[in-house]
Amino acid sequence: MVKRLFDIILSFLGITILLPFFLIISLLIILDSRGGVFYVQSRVGRRGADFNLFKFRTMKTDSDKKGLLTVGNKDARITKIGYTLRKYKIDELPQLFNVFFGTMSFVGPRPEVRKYVDLYTEDQQEILNVKPGITDYASLEYFNENELLAKSKNPEETYIKEVLPAKIELNKKYIKKIGIGTDLSIIFKTFSKIIN
Repeated sequence: MVKRLFDIILSFLGITILLPFFLIISLLIILDSRGGVFYVQSRVGRRGADFNLFKFRTMKTDSDKKGLLTVGNKDARITKIGYTLRKYKIDELPQLFNVFFGTMSFVGPRPEVRKYVDLYTEDQQEILNVKPGITDYASLEYFNENELLAKSKNPEETYIKEVLPAKIELNKKYIKKIGIGTDLSIIFKTFSKIIN
C-alpha cells in the first residue's frame, strides 16, 4: 500500500513537471522521422498478465519486425534523435504513465516480452509475483546491455543463455529486499548512473 502511494505521488509529480519537456521531445521525434511519438509494446506484468508499455519512439516504424533486441548504439534502425533519447534513458520517461495507472512501479523487475517469459523455468517465474518496474538491480548491472550484445556473434543466444538468467537472479535479490528504502536506493543509483 505504501509502495503504491509512493508510486502514485512520484509519478504524478514527474508527469506534471516534465510535461513541457515531453512536448518538446514529441516535436523533435515528429520532425526527425516518420511515425508516431510513442512506441507501445506488449510486455508481461504481474501474475503473467500482458500490458502495454509506453516509450518514446527511437526507431524507424516497424523496426521490431526485424528483431526484438537492440544491438549496440549503432543499430541502423535507431533514428538520429533516438540515439540521444536512448543514451540518457529519456525514451523510458513515458513509463511514468504506466506507473501512475498501476501497471508498473518505479522499481521492480524490468518487464519482458512474452517470447522470453515463455522460456522462464518455474523457479524463475517467481519474479512475476511483483509489479514490474522502470528500474531495478538488473538495469544498473546491465546499463550498457546493447554494447555487450553487440560484441556477441549471436546476440539473441547470448541474451537468452547468459544475460536473461543473470538478470532474473538480480530480480530475485530485489524481491528479498523489497521496500521503500531499497527502492529509493535503486532510484538514486539509477539517476547517478545516467548523470555519470
